[in-house]
Parts: sequence; C-alpha cells; structure tokens
Amino acid sequence: MSVLLKANPNVSKDSVLERRQWSPYLDNGGTVLGVAGSDFVVLGGDTRMSYGYSIASRNVTKIAELTDKCILASAGMQAERHTLHKVLKAKATMFENTHRKKMSAPSMAQCLSNTLYYKRFFPYYTFNVLAGLDEKGAGKVWGYDAIGSFESVPYVVTGSGSALATSILDNQVMFKTQPQNKRELKCSEVVELVKDVFTCISERDIYTGDSAEIYIITKDGIKKEVFPLKKD
Repeated sequence: MSVLLKANPNVSKDSVLERRQWSPYLDNGGTVLGVAGSDFVVLGGDTRMSYGYSIASRNVTKIAELTDKCILASAGMQAERHTLHKVLKAKATMFENTHRKKMSAPSMAQCLSNTLYYKRFFPYYTFNVLAGLDEKGAGKVWGYDAIGSFESVPYVVTGSGSALATSILDNQVMFKTQPQNKRELKCSEVVELVKDVFTCISERDIYTGDSAEIYIITKDGIKKEVFPLKKD
C-alpha cells in the first residue's frame, strides 16, 4: 500500500513523493455466530477463506473445540485465528493438568478476555464468539471486542456478514419487531434458523460461503453438522 504526499504545485507529476506503507493485518473474511438456548447452544461459521476478491480456500474452519462443553469461533485473519485457538487450547490443557478437571465455560470466557487484553497493544486480528454450557447446564454465548471486553448475550454475530445477520436474529430470536409473538425457541428451530441466516448472508456477502459448520452443544455433548452454501 502507498500514500501520495502533497507536493509543490510547480513540480511535475513525475516528482510527486510517495510513502510506502505496510500492515501486518489482513482480513480473510467470513462470518461466525452463536445463539444460546435454555439448555443448549448453537454455534456456526462458514468455511471460506478470502484474500481480497480471490478465494484462497473453500474448506478452512473458523471453529475450535476448547473443551467438551465450550467452543470458540473466530472471524478475521486466518493466521491470527490459528494462533489464538492454539494458545487457548494450550491454556485449557494446562488448567486440566493442574486442577484435574476441565475449565468451565465461564472460566474460559474470562481466560479468552485476559488473553486478548494481554495483546492489547498489538491485538489478535480476530472477531470472537465463545459458546458453551455453564455449571447449571444453561446455554451461554459471549461476544468480544478486539482487546478483551466481553459480555454474555442471547446471540451474537461477527465477521464480514454481521450487518446482514443481526436484524434477522433481532427479529427471530428476541422478537424485537414482533414482541407479541415472543417465545422460547427449541434447539431444532435454532439450527434451522442458523442455516437460514447463513444462506441469506452468502447471497449478499462475497466473503461468506462454500459451507457452514454448525455445532450444537447440549448436556449430551457436542454435535456437528455441515451445511452447503453458495460456491460463487
């Protein structure tokens, strides 16, 4: 990348100064989202990895299983995502070896926040959604900013297609535009909703597509589905 600097108007165009710039960050696109239920969580992410207007790969996961009840999904830069997932898996293993038990989902949420804040002066270029079951078996979803601020929310979507999906989730999960019809969704209904959301995103967002990985977390464990999306 280069930026043209203001030059003397009396100097020819061939003499315009040019300053070279370089960025260590690259957005490889993609969308991830999570929806929490009373005793389940549904987490999804597409598998397309883009580079500008090119598709670098059609089969790159954005999701990592950290424990048997906690999953992390990250959009953004593939290299940063891979590093962050590796660091968190290592911390989860160290915790298990030290305390002889797996880290709970709320503890993992705080661990991710601390990890991101530690790198606040050169942040991980990732947009994260953490999902899992708490100690009481209730579904939880946490959304994060780049430097570790986080909150537990009923649903969250981030990545290149987030603007296209948020209004759908507002309407179909929280019923913000139809409060008279508000009800608690079943797990199967949320799964179908997530599939519909990714289908809508892939129709409008060129950085989201190919297929969607959908993870369902319940007291019985983690189940994974792969849902095809647009290839172009």
